[in-house]
Amino acid sequence: MQNFDVIVVGGGPAGYNSAEYAAHRGKKVLLVEKKSLGGTCLNVGCIPTKTFLYAGKMYHYASGAGEAYGVTAEGPVHVDQAAVVEKKDEVVKMLVQGVGSALRRSKVKVVNGTAKLGRLGGKPVVFVGEETYTAENLILATGSTPAVPPIEGVKEGMADGTVMTSDEILDMKEIPKKLLVVGGGVIGFEMAAYFQEVGAKVTVIEMLDKVLGGNDREVSGLLQKELEKKGVTFQLSSGVKKLAGGVVTYEKDGRLQLAAYDKALMCVGRRANSQIEGLEELGVQTERGAIVTDEHMQTNVPHVYAIGDVNGKVMLAHVGYREGEVAVNHILGEDDAMSYDAISGVVYTSPEAAFVGLSEEQAKASGRNYEVKKVSINFSGRHDAENGLSNGICKLIVDKNKETLIGAALMSSYASEYIYALALMIDLQLPLRQVRRTIFPHPTVCEIIREALMD
Repeated sequence: MQNFDVIVVGGGPAGYNSAEYAAHRGKKVLLVEKKSLGGTCLNVGCIPTKTFLYAGKMYHYASGAGEAYGVTAEGPVHVDQAAVVEKKDEVVKMLVQGVGSALRRSKVKVVNGTAKLGRLGGKPVVFVGEETYTAENLILATGSTPAVPPIEGVKEGMADGTVMTSDEILDMKEIPKKLLVVGGGVIGFEMAAYFQEVGAKVTVIEMLDKVLGGNDREVSGLLQKELEKKGVTFQLSSGVKKLAGGVVTYEKDGRLQLAAYDKALMCVGRRANSQIEGLEELGVQTERGAIVTDEHMQTNVPHVYAIGDVNGKVMLAHVGYREGEVAVNHILGEDDAMSYDAISGVVYTSPEAAFVGLSEEQAKASGRNYEVKKVSINFSGRHDAENGLSNGICKLIVDKNKETLIGAALMSSYASEYIYALALMIDLQLPLRQVRRTIFPHPTVCEIIREALMD
């Protein structure tokens, strides 16, 4: 039996970051991972999808979009999807190795295998195979998996390969002629954008009356229109009833309708991996399939923490990073607590969209005294230089009483890069008069923030 200060179960972003952080703070740390280091984000999520989307962007410019800038390519331009997948695998392998190297440098002991939880002598205990490990503190970071809806024909489609989740589609080496995407959230949106760009005919079916979930309706709608211009078909307020024989049956406006597909992608959300053997015996509380935690990421059981997707709060890698730091700081006896007020989210399409804080709809529902400041992205010289006049927006939600930023929504080039500045303003509650006096570098797209505040 080996004893540690901290045992982390799960080697995804939340897990490996918390393990490394605890080790840097002087703790003896064990990390248990049953599959591959890096978890969903690195292996079958944010990194692989960005590799796909970058390939789509290169294809877009090579196949004609570069002509406006005097750049042309002779001969037909095509996408070798098998080569795209190979490049994706190469990137993933490199980054996974990087995570392993960082953990070794931090002297984190890594064990591959499935963890079983228990308690021994008042301390959490983890069994991996024939080995037993104890610790003063246990951090659960087991992540999530794609939800598979109980739709007729889905199970059979997954068996024959015509129906996939976001995990499997990243290994698909041929571009389908007709791709059906069930779900208009971020993952579904990005995959729709990529496969439409490289030659598939994409149909998106979404139950809600808008895309991109609870994000700002105006900006979400603008991004939807951009994909529609490229040929994506959206069926909103629609429920899928059946998948069979390459035909989807869905209900819209009280009527059943049909659409053909070669491949179907299920993007209807994710479920927390809380089915950990021994969790109930340990007495850890769950709610709706997720582990319940407080502001310190501690469960109802002292010295047992849950971070990342498994707590079901905000299923984003960067949120898991921060939750892991909060948990470790609590273990160290430091004053720290998790806040979800300034969590940014990005849709990596072309153009990009990014969101942080309250949407206009949420601000209105809260009853706060707010105002909306917004300007066209065409007020950004750099954006215009690289894209010409285009549809885009910088939208800021301002608390009129405090004169501080409480929300933002963007659609533009580089939105993913400058949304952080807006998140910082919200998190630190910077007075907008101070932000207005800040000198923004020129020419940059982030200058649009100043333009919006001056509006």
